[in-house]
Amino acid sequence: MRLNVLKNTVLLFVFIMIYFGCLAKPSIENLKQENILTQNDSTIIVAANRTPEYLPLLEGKSIGIVANQTSVIFKTDQTYTHLVDSLLKLDVKLTKVFSPEHGFRGTADAGEVVKDGIDTKTKLPIVSLYGSNKKPNATQLKNIDLLIFDIQDVGARFYTYISTLHYVMEACAENNIPILILDRPNPNGRYVDGPILELEHKSFVGMHPIPVVHGMTIGEYAQMINGEKWLENGIQCELTIIKAEHYTHDMLYHLPIKPSPNLPNDQSINLYPSLCFFEGTNVNAGRGTQTQFQVYGSPFLKNQEYSYTPKSNLGAKHPKHKDKLCYGVDLTNEKLLNQINLSYLIKAYHSTTNKTEFFNSFFTKLAGTKKLQKQIEGNLSVTEIKQSWKTGLDGYKKMRKKYMLYN
Repeated sequence: MRLNVLKNTVLLFVFIMIYFGCLAKPSIENLKQENILTQNDSTIIVAANRTPEYLPLLEGKSIGIVANQTSVIFKTDQTYTHLVDSLLKLDVKLTKVFSPEHGFRGTADAGEVVKDGIDTKTKLPIVSLYGSNKKPNATQLKNIDLLIFDIQDVGARFYTYISTLHYVMEACAENNIPILILDRPNPNGRYVDGPILELEHKSFVGMHPIPVVHGMTIGEYAQMINGEKWLENGIQCELTIIKAEHYTHDMLYHLPIKPSPNLPNDQSINLYPSLCFFEGTNVNAGRGTQTQFQVYGSPFLKNQEYSYTPKSNLGAKHPKHKDKLCYGVDLTNEKLLNQINLSYLIKAYHSTTNKTEFFNSFFTKLAGTKKLQKQIEGNLSVTEIKQSWKTGLDGYKKMRKKYMLYN
């Protein structure tokens, strides 16, 4: 009798441990359903951390670098050093820093002109690649033997770091300077979605015939730019890509450092491809709040349960509808998206009291086509609109396969 009781007690204990073990380690599928964004798989190693792979390529050369606040070498999950500081400490001959939108330290507003300057810490000259000078010229590239590109992207066509990549590649190809890309995972790399950009609507927020969510890392995207001969006159840049280790596109990837002032967390990065369309409307997408790209609202959206008032803050000195009460929707607890959600945009359009001024000219640049605005104004459903994207997306996915570095 005592033996049976002991056996039953042991079995019960085992079942309890298994049960709580399952609770402690939920599957990725469960995490997706519950909208819990996982921390990085501890096995992922970003390319910047793989110094033995690329330091020999820098030896004896004069190096330039395209970098911002995300260009770091991780020590632990919580600590890191900037790549520029690390390379200087390793006696690499860094001579110049090129900075993208938001600047080298990543604090400038979206669209704010970033000036050239000197980095206060390293005393290196900084050349801005945002504003009137988006492409390095021959003088700025003089005496550079190799250019490093290491910037964290978020996988959306209108996020301008890939436009900077294009111009840097073009300038280096014209001046016979090779580029070394230190690759990083794409936090929106799990899917491909959106209308394909039509080249007559090409701009700095969309330079290539790709969908809104392209599903590629910077390294993969650079290979596509080269392979499809999208640089001026079809020239190609000499590329070397150091891959991130143990990364696959189906992984949920957490960014320890916000990639720009108005993408402060995983939720904003996940919602960004869907909410950025509001930048081309009279709706505020959370700029001027602490929940950027996690809420949207406007003085013209009445009968909404949620409201907020945009104020001047870091990264949004002059937010849309500044100091005006906006009515809208709170998406801070929205479940994880694995596609573009057009319902936010369509709902806002049908709810506005000011339809004639809902869209502005910037919307077509963001969408990459005039069709999307016409479809929404014509009361097409989400299903009908997305069906119109299918042929373009199928062709893009076929092209994309040639350039993939990760499963």
